[in-house]
Amino acid sequence: MKILSLLFLIITCTLYASAYKVPTTSLNGVALSGANIAHSTSADAAYYNPANMAFMKDSNHVELDIIYLDPDSTNFQGSLDGTNIESENETFFIPSLNYVSPEIFGTRLGLSILIPAQLTDRWLTPPAIKTAKEFSLKTIEINPTVAIPIGDLLGIAFGLRVVSSSTTFKSSAIVSRDIACESVDYGYNLAVAYKPTKQFDIALTYRSKIDLTQEGSAKLYTASDLTYYGGVSVDMLLPASINLALAYTLKSQTTIEFVYERNFWSAYKTLDFNYKGNIGKLEPCFGSPVSKNYKDTNILHLGLTQDFDKLTLMGGVMFDETPIPSQTVDFELSDSDSLSLSIGARYQVTKNINFGISALYSMKEEQSIVNENINGKFSNSNILIISGGIEYRF
Repeated sequence: MKILSLLFLIITCTLYASAYKVPTTSLNGVALSGANIAHSTSADAAYYNPANMAFMKDSNHVELDIIYLDPDSTNFQGSLDGTNIESENETFFIPSLNYVSPEIFGTRLGLSILIPAQLTDRWLTPPAIKTAKEFSLKTIEINPTVAIPIGDLLGIAFGLRVVSSSTTFKSSAIVSRDIACESVDYGYNLAVAYKPTKQFDIALTYRSKIDLTQEGSAKLYTASDLTYYGGVSVDMLLPASINLALAYTLKSQTTIEFVYERNFWSAYKTLDFNYKGNIGKLEPCFGSPVSKNYKDTNILHLGLTQDFDKLTLMGGVMFDETPIPSQTVDFELSDSDSLSLSIGARYQVTKNINFGISALYSMKEEQSIVNENINGKFSNSNILIISGGIEYRF
């Protein structure tokens, strides 16, 4: 786990859609705006819908994808004092690996290694640095799965989710903090795929909530004096989610897929740091839980796939709600509703090898916020995502 974590964290990213949950983790996922669950036929079915592994060709399927992210700098304009600042802008690369086995004693095995959630917000100027000089969350998930066919029309699957996570919290003011925590936590996923006809695909998938029970060290400062240096723990979460997907393939080999996704963010009530020792006079600043009160969200995905002889063209659209109520928006995470558009293509080079490229552009809504900590407008939080991948079957 530590070796895999090191390899992936070297090339982690800045991305958050629906708070800090990554919605697309593969070439097809990017190309179809996440609408590749009911009709998933590539190796990334091991993650998006492992029940579909039961219907794949009886061979080994391996796919490696690299996703490039180019987020815009978030702009904040204060309504009262004329503040005009921007977050730091960086570009990043994210890898993902998916594998599906041939039939083994009537079952199919899958393995996905990917990044399910990610966030890096950095600000270098006041007032943002008072609470969020840096707030980052990095995760890596290892997800082994098993698919079992039931007759010719139905497949079921289950899997184990192993998530390694690390978080950094930094602020800079009269009182400051520098906190780093990490953990390894567990969950599960379930999936059902039903094919009542050759043209019609129905899928239902569920991913469990994972509590990120992180522990680490904290340095708390008063002015430049180190006031506390000791242990700390903090709980965050990856929300449970459910997807209902329907796909229909026309005689022209055009597949239309619709996915309704529900993310259960309402389990995230507070961000609470528990210090192992006495933090003294800094208790009023850093000792109280920070209210989050996230809300459950809906995401709508629509994808279109056109198959030719060797070429496959894809496109999609996604509407994504933010779970963060305006009352708790801060510089740590200034998320908003978004609309995403995507395109992509795959080409079959040989019988066993295909490769492709895809792109997605996510447009975040501007939002004016007035709460206990913020009085102003966040804007320009758009992001360009480009993915390239290669799949090998043997």
